[in-house]
Amino acid sequence: MLSRNPLSLINSLLQRMGPLGVVFFLLLTILSAFSEAGTIGINYGRVANNLPSPASVVQLLKTNNITNVKIFDANSDVLKALAGSDIKVTVMMPNQLLRTTAASPNFAAWWVRNNVAAYYPSTKIQAVAVGNEIFADPTNLTSYLLPAMINVQAALANLNLDKIIKVSSPIALTALQSSYPPSAGTFRPDLAMPVMKPMLQFLRKTGSYLMVNAYPFFAYEANSNDISLDYALSNPNAGVLDSGSGLTYYSLLDAQIDAVAYAMSALKYDDVLISISETGWPSEGDANEIGANVMNAAAYAGNLINRVLSGTCGTPKRPHCNMDVYLFALFNENQKPGPTSERNYGMFYPNEQKVYDVSFVQRNGNSNNTGNNNGNNNSTGSGSGSGSGNGIPETWCVADPTAGQQMLQMALDFACGEGGADCTAIQPGATCYEPNTIEAHASYAFNSYYQKNGRGLWTCDFGGIAHVVSQAPKIGKCTLPSSP
Repeated sequence: MLSRNPLSLINSLLQRMGPLGVVFFLLLTILSAFSEAGTIGINYGRVANNLPSPASVVQLLKTNNITNVKIFDANSDVLKALAGSDIKVTVMMPNQLLRTTAASPNFAAWWVRNNVAAYYPSTKIQAVAVGNEIFADPTNLTSYLLPAMINVQAALANLNLDKIIKVSSPIALTALQSSYPPSAGTFRPDLAMPVMKPMLQFLRKTGSYLMVNAYPFFAYEANSNDISLDYALSNPNAGVLDSGSGLTYYSLLDAQIDAVAYAMSALKYDDVLISISETGWPSEGDANEIGANVMNAAAYAGNLINRVLSGTCGTPKRPHCNMDVYLFALFNENQKPGPTSERNYGMFYPNEQKVYDVSFVQRNGNSNNTGNNNGNNNSTGSGSGSGSGNGIPETWCVADPTAGQQMLQMALDFACGEGGADCTAIQPGATCYEPNTIEAHASYAFNSYYQKNGRGLWTCDFGGIAHVVSQAPKIGKCTLPSSP
């Protein structure tokens, strides 16, 4: 009988493989670990009358290295335009079709044949979202959700697509009865056992994941006196302790997602993965929509993209980075109803110009920049990073000179205050006070924070206005230190 101990099995395999086999095994292990990293995608909504053609949109996605997209229907023109692009696509069955889909397996089969199979594999459809935020839909379609998902899954299975294309349904945070602190997260009583438990069982059985729409902006807007803006934007901050779990949160998005994770845990479904199907921050809002501006939208998107690309997209409860994130949205949509913010979540204007500048590719192995910084080191130092004596190259953190004095001052105040950076050298009369500019002082403070926190990539971001350099910066007569 084979041992049931995984370590014994691995040791036995390694003994049989020999040296080359061990190397190959370790390589596969490393590649497997990287394959669990999350991916960044974007929601392509079309509630507008001034958007570019689907063909132009596909080119825009490719130009900006956006490899995953979610649409809110299964529009033929869009799916045809995406054919051959290698962009992975999530399509959506509109809410109004759920009642018929739940009642008729034949209708589900017809819909899947005509809206999924007809385009696959030329168009890389990877998931079907059955409805959107059904529990918040005023027409009360909740009872039809799971039967519709089951019928869509069966239709995919009949076409041998069920192992390739996953079925899920995005839920809003309104599905939670409690979300604060995260460890107290529970689903609403009317949903927990009747809907969420069998839905999670379906997702577990089919190897799918729970889609969650989460918007820290809404929580911040409603509670700006109690929630730190830096915490909402995932800028460096002092953190919030969850007294129930003992975990500290530095991101409101993490806290929201972990509230869902704890609610799933209460139903014994810790193994079902979570995908963030929508999240974003508006670049403009009404007077009462606190925090809706370009600077905050850029910081939120830039911070989130950087986290995922750098492999640190896990949450305190689920630290492994295996979560896909879809930003909302690709364009500002001028026909969306509601407050001004609803029409200003886009990363691009309809003329394809950027609302703010973030990159879907890490620049120089570091953070996204939310200004016009191109990642170059603008310091005057000419020395090269010589290493720290233990084989780890020396690096420094410097401010982006194009970020603007207001953003630099805010980040400088944080670094020297809550951040705990050693800013004694930039006080009046001290060794690094000159040159007396916000940019120079910010670079010193940012670097102190970066060095004190072990040079973690995430500790040199400050909302996208700082970046890592490998040449020793010298600002005036002051050389930035390479250790705490």
